[in-house]
Amino acid sequence: MGHHHNPNQPFSIPQIRFVPEKAKPWLLILFIIIFNCTGGVYLAAVSDMVGSTQLLQEDIMMAGYASLVGMALFFAIMFRLKWAVRPKTALGSCISVLIAANLICMHTASVPVLVGVSLVAGFFRMWAIYECNSTIQLWITPKRDMSIWFCYIYLMVNGTIQLTGIAALSLSVWASWHYMYWFIIGALLMMYLIVIVCYKGISIMPRLPLYGIDWVGMLLWAATAMSILFVCVYGEHYDWWQSEHIWFATVLAVATFGMNWWRSTYLRHPYIGFNIFKFPLVLTCVAVILVMDLLLAPSHIFEHALMEGVLGYDHLNTLTLNWVSIIGVVIGILFTWLTFARRKWSYQRMLVIAFSCFAFYLAYFYFRIDYNIPKEALYLPVILRSAGYVMVAVMMLTANARLPFPYTFLHGLSFQNMFSAALAGPIGNAIVGRVLKMVMARNSMLLSERMDNVGLSTSHAPFGELYGMVQVQSLLESMKEIYGWLLFVAILCLIVLMLRYSGIRPMRVIEPKYRTIYNIIRGNMKLRLRLKRTKQSLQH
Repeated sequence: MGHHHNPNQPFSIPQIRFVPEKAKPWLLILFIIIFNCTGGVYLAAVSDMVGSTQLLQEDIMMAGYASLVGMALFFAIMFRLKWAVRPKTALGSCISVLIAANLICMHTASVPVLVGVSLVAGFFRMWAIYECNSTIQLWITPKRDMSIWFCYIYLMVNGTIQLTGIAALSLSVWASWHYMYWFIIGALLMMYLIVIVCYKGISIMPRLPLYGIDWVGMLLWAATAMSILFVCVYGEHYDWWQSEHIWFATVLAVATFGMNWWRSTYLRHPYIGFNIFKFPLVLTCVAVILVMDLLLAPSHIFEHALMEGVLGYDHLNTLTLNWVSIIGVVIGILFTWLTFARRKWSYQRMLVIAFSCFAFYLAYFYFRIDYNIPKEALYLPVILRSAGYVMVAVMMLTANARLPFPYTFLHGLSFQNMFSAALAGPIGNAIVGRVLKMVMARNSMLLSERMDNVGLSTSHAPFGELYGMVQVQSLLESMKEIYGWLLFVAILCLIVLMLRYSGIRPMRVIEPKYRTIYNIIRGNMKLRLRLKRTKQSLQH
């Protein structure tokens, strides 16, 4: 961990040798970009993976979201892992696991193996990213201002997600989706060599053992999240609760959630404590994230269908939306950094601006969507949608810094990330996807009413072509209708946000020093060991 105890001294990273001091932070940023690019599967190449394997699209999506669940589970114990394992050992272990995970995911055709490996890979991926990020935190924000810190975090995360999608889709079009895996494996091997040669086997603070961690609770929370994911991802495929698979996943989600609740009543430190729900802030953040992902669900379901199914663009033309989305991410982060982080604008003002971007995005597609819309006309709404997303994401994470450090903050951070990264998107997609199917069936029936024997006899087009035209038209009409409904929801949200005044600003969002958090956790561990020994002596 890079610390300069005296603010007047230059920033330094003593764990790394043979590298110029000014180049060390940039080396770690390169590491972070590579770690962000790796994972179990690459969702941008899902169509090519489905075509060359015997897996369903839902299988690939399930594995991709499982990786995000693994990442969210890491936050609850991130400080404990940092002080239990030296940086060199941690990075070497994470790189080794990620290389093995990429090799397995590239060659396996077993869905349980693919999903399980992706879940584990997500955990170690986040561990590696945190190890690098925590080292350069004081280089990014010497005052530990979390509003500035999360601007940097989301610039790296969302920017690299879009770049990874571009790289994976380009390689799958020009060569094969396997090449993305080999490229990442090669980059990880180079990183492993740098870690072995340049990292010292030292730690800034004394090590703390991994004592008292609720590993059973970790597995139960993973089971809860994965069960909810299964329902959302496979719901349409299995016809929702008409299937015993969906019923089993639903019962499992309720059972594991109930077990976590029960265990939190008698455990001193459960993996994610339910005392976080005593703070209205946690549920408010989750509600905002769920509404945002519901409003932005068309970006995952409609945009590619519009580009490829209606407008007739190929994969390479669809890639341009990823580049445009990167521009939106950069604009949103810069705006949030200047106004929210630097000038300390209120949460209410920022949310109004962000939801105004969502409303414009939905209104633009509602009024402009047709057969002849040029590709360039999609750039502005995509930019605003991406900018609004990162603005809300930065604000909601910054709001968590108002929770007490370290345990409540870590539990709230892990719970919120489980929703924002892994669950909110699939829930929104499942709702909008189900509505699309119902509305499209109705519109197809209405549009095909005139396709009777008389209409077919007077038309010179073959029946298959007419049927295809009806399907495309019903898809377009259905998308337009759903955009209108979501626009109505966005306007209602804007009215509520503007009527409900809140002057809260990101003023008290400074993370304590690592030494302070370390002393709190060490003191807590000593108290727990003393109580345990007292109980044992009383029993004897």
